[in-house]
Amino acid sequence: MSASTAEPVNFAPYFTGREVRPVEDATLMDRAYQLRHQVYCLECHYLEAADYPDGRERDDCDIHSSHFVSLNLQDEIAGYVRLVRPDAIQTFPFQTHCVQLLEGVSLPPADQSAEISRLMVSSRYRRRHGDKLAGVNVDEDHLSDHERRISSPQILLCMYRQMYQYSLKHDIRYWYAAMERYLAKALKGMNFGFEQIGPYTDYYGPVAPFLGDLRQLEDGLSQSAPALLEWMRSEA
Repeated sequence: MSASTAEPVNFAPYFTGREVRPVEDATLMDRAYQLRHQVYCLECHYLEAADYPDGRERDDCDIHSSHFVSLNLQDEIAGYVRLVRPDAIQTFPFQTHCVQLLEGVSLPPADQSAEISRLMVSSRYRRRHGDKLAGVNVDEDHLSDHERRISSPQILLCMYRQMYQYSLKHDIRYWYAAMERYLAKALKGMNFGFEQIGPYTDYYGPVAPFLGDLRQLEDGLSQSAPALLEWMRSEA
């Protein structure tokens, strides 16, 4: 069968992604805040649970963020992420903690940029040995074929697809992300290459700031994984 007549590949058959608008999708947004509290406060202890007595983790960045979830086939939240736009002084959350940049690094225009933030996968999809918070597995060699088929990177791909489509519509070309080493390596293996722009520091664990250029991402995918790029661009 030729490439032109082949069925499009579905890279996340068990999940769907969507943007969550806080006002129009208030109930779903509330569930997302609850997931954030569960993961950041109760599971990882990045934040004090006592500071969020209603069981919902929110912060000042939410008001200038776009929110995205991955849903399973029962419309339950499997993962969450947000894209944070620059604040009033044109800075991003990572700059509060990752204050140094590597030599020669020049940051792109803030109005064309956003930071990937609060990336997480529900614990129900992190039950295998080696599963990490962002929904990738650092011990893939020991997974069964069934575990690979239901692998939580599908959840991650769903959310990246939504962020990508949102970015195209809103003239966002650059993505910042404060990532642990394992996530940067996993994303590179999934053809999502980010460039490290600063040293590692303690920011909810040992992370370094990375920068991705969506035009470079597209160029890379067009060569290495054209079916994935087609799926990323197609409407859910």
